[in-house]
Amino acid sequence: MLNIVKKSPYETSSLSSCLKYIKKGDVILFTEDGIYAVKKGGMFEKHVSDASQTCSIYYLSPDTEARGIKSDEIISLAKPVDYQGFVDLAIDSPKSITW
Repeated sequence: MLNIVKKSPYETSSLSSCLKYIKKGDVILFTEDGIYAVKKGGMFEKHVSDASQTCSIYYLSPDTEARGIKSDEIISLAKPVDYQGFVDLAIDSPKSITW
């Protein structure tokens, strides 16, 4: 399943909810303000790192650029994707949910 986290983990419980329901082999894509969850040194870095043991972690790079976040400020286990990569993830996943 493709889990799209688009809300800031500092403002909502979307990330926490997502992490409760993920299963082995799922994909988590961070977009919009969800990007802040994959920032180095952030309070959610460990949670995302733990999730990476069973899930693939991606972030939408145009959303980091729009927020003035450079790629070297993103945790290394998160892989960047562009809009085409987002589409590819959606095509490859039989289901998706947005948190």
